[in-house]
Amino acid sequence: MDIQIEPNLVLSRPPSLARAPARRRISNSHPRDNRLLASLPAHSYESLLPYLELVSMVGGTPIHACRNGRQNVYFPADCIVSVLQLIRDGRSIEVAVIGREGLVGASALLGGYDSFSQAIVQAKGTAYRLNTDILRKSFHRCEATQSIVLRYTQSLYIQTAQTAVCNRHHSVLQQFIRRLLLGIDRSPSMTLVMTHESMAAKLGVRRESITEAAGKLHSLGLISYRRGRITVVDRERLAALCCECYEVERRESARLMPS
Repeated sequence: MDIQIEPNLVLSRPPSLARAPARRRISNSHPRDNRLLASLPAHSYESLLPYLELVSMVGGTPIHACRNGRQNVYFPADCIVSVLQLIRDGRSIEVAVIGREGLVGASALLGGYDSFSQAIVQAKGTAYRLNTDILRKSFHRCEATQSIVLRYTQSLYIQTAQTAVCNRHHSVLQQFIRRLLLGIDRSPSMTLVMTHESMAAKLGVRRESITEAAGKLHSLGLISYRRGRITVVDRERLAALCCECYEVERRESARLMPS
């Protein structure tokens, strides 16, 4: 959805349109750990495979920013990326979360740019970086690949729209629960690396409100936390307390992007 700046997460020079060298093994990640890549037709997947570059994603690093030329897209393997909407005074609010289910930079394929958004690595891990032009060629060449990417883009739009609904009509506790569920759905574990302060910034609420919400969930035995880490203890009971926004997103994502 966003425009790229190249931070220090890069392990080697960006791939050109020529065939890229063999990927460096910096973890046990595999391209098919990303569900969107895994869902592509075999011929499309195989055509992209030589150009996929495994990179380390450092927490807090901006990978796409507004008003910058874009060269690459990212397929998260085990990291989580926050998409933030910016306002003129420098503040921001999280409008979407992207993990192993999707793609960071999908708007590059649609010919548009987001003027006031930024993507930042929220949870460290790895991702597969791909030159935008290479993906664009596959997108236009294969109807099935085009359909998959467009369906994913639609699911991301639904998440963004539901975020606006949730922030306007539901309590801080419900917003907090929804964000926890979105996070662990995209995480290899039930623990999120996130402080109360950073969660408050993402939701656009006071830190004290997050501390109060976390305290309620902890007293019910649904989460545990220590500084910088929040662990979901009982996901089923936690989901039962959430507003309908999370279930709408989950259901629509399953419809648009079946396993």
